[in-house]
Amino acid sequence: MARGQLGVLNALDVAKTQWYHFTAIVIAGMGFFTDAYDLFCISLVTKLLGRIYYHVDGAEKPGTLPPNVSAAVNGVALCGTLAGQLFFGWLGDKLGRKKVYGITLILMVVSAVASGLSFGKSPTGVMTTLCFFRFWLGFGVGGDYPLSATIMSEYANKRTRGAFIAAVFAMQGFGILAGGIVALIISASFNNRFNAPPYSDNPLGSTVPQADYVWRIVLMIGAIPAALTYYWRMKMPETARYTALVAKNAKQAAADMSKVLHVELEVEEEKVAQLTIENQSNSFGLFSRQFLKRHGLHLFGTCSTWFLLDIAFYSNNLFQKDIFSAIGWLPAAQTMNAIEEVFKIARAQTLIALCSTVPGYWFTVFLIDHIGRFAIQMMGFFFMTVFMLALAIPYDHWTQKAHRIGFVVMYALTFFFSNFGPNATTFVVPAEIFPARLRSTCHGISAACGKAGAIVGAFGFLYAAQSTDPAKTDAGYKPGIGIKNSLYMLAAVNFVGMQCTWFVPEAKGKSLEELSGENEDDSEET
Repeated sequence: MARGQLGVLNALDVAKTQWYHFTAIVIAGMGFFTDAYDLFCISLVTKLLGRIYYHVDGAEKPGTLPPNVSAAVNGVALCGTLAGQLFFGWLGDKLGRKKVYGITLILMVVSAVASGLSFGKSPTGVMTTLCFFRFWLGFGVGGDYPLSATIMSEYANKRTRGAFIAAVFAMQGFGILAGGIVALIISASFNNRFNAPPYSDNPLGSTVPQADYVWRIVLMIGAIPAALTYYWRMKMPETARYTALVAKNAKQAAADMSKVLHVELEVEEEKVAQLTIENQSNSFGLFSRQFLKRHGLHLFGTCSTWFLLDIAFYSNNLFQKDIFSAIGWLPAAQTMNAIEEVFKIARAQTLIALCSTVPGYWFTVFLIDHIGRFAIQMMGFFFMTVFMLALAIPYDHWTQKAHRIGFVVMYALTFFFSNFGPNATTFVVPAEIFPARLRSTCHGISAACGKAGAIVGAFGFLYAAQSTDPAKTDAGYKPGIGIKNSLYMLAAVNFVGMQCTWFVPEAKGKSLEELSGENEDDSEET
């Protein structure tokens, strides 16, 4: 038999959309804006790092990061993010969302600044220092995933909760866009002030000494939005669901939400005791048989779909250089100087973000509470499968110059349906379907599985997608299975993601306690 909902939680569930909802979206969303900026800005400057620190005298092409160094520089933040998601997700359920929220932000600010100040007497020294600080930057970013999602879900009303959580995640698109715009402004300014000849005319002169400041400034600017958000994060009260259901403090929960909602709320200490202390079905742990029975398949569903989605999402970066080159956005490296190359890469990535990445997120925001999480996720995986196959089956057709614009359109649609699809819903659902005392932990586990998929997608397929012809592989790489076969594999990954979606329950229009079973009586347990 279901128990009655706590008055303070019911007030949140039925509250009309008001100013505090938008405040929470901005505060949590700015963290995600920063997360995306910090994680994705490194891809804008890796070519520059290769030119500065790995120049080879007499080489026909500019210096590039060796495969192992490139993997470390690009991947170490993802490893840090995975660890941070697990640690801060667990800590958010132990200490409270608000306390841990400030820690992650401080870590992000300090690490972003330190990344730009990376030092060393040799290229290896600089790269090692950069990787060290990028790991801790990722660790802080990782904490933002479960905490931002959980805080927004626990503040939102049940009618528009999906849109609010998705709006927080959609700030990732603006973070990626901002990274491109910042790199454009800085590279254009430096190139105008310190104009240099292309590499083909003067290999050494094409990389001016001042180019070393460009990548450092781009990385350090990531600290600014995080620092601006800190004060407002510390002013946010702890969520009522944590205070009442986990900390078991009915009086504080009612007082906090009375200020937020501007209404008088009754203190229900006896009801809180019944729900949290007397009701043994609300005390089981993560590794218990009861959790496995109630939420085991749900956790499998959220973990597997996020893992599979991120394999496909992060592997999309493999094709960017081919696409950018094919349509003339990115000329051959030797025809540009070092700073000009940063500008061209930033311009291309900004256009992709503007045309496909950002719109996809906001389609999800506007439609998630109308058509539901399940439908959007299933649809997204389906169309990602379709477009991957549409790229793979006639791959030789797309490589012909006359048809390359079609390839770009297909590629952009794959990005669009990942964001208007599982890239957003895999973030939303784990913040809704688990009990309050385990919500942040389970979201962190789900997100960490996603980052494990990201590592597989970004680096496993980087090696796998190398040409089968040894003469056509990138410098330092062994032959792989080729892009065509990689696309077939990614289509299969998306198809499996569709099947795993069946394990994820629909959360549209239901209260968090209804979804997690926290209002159920002991008598319902067998």
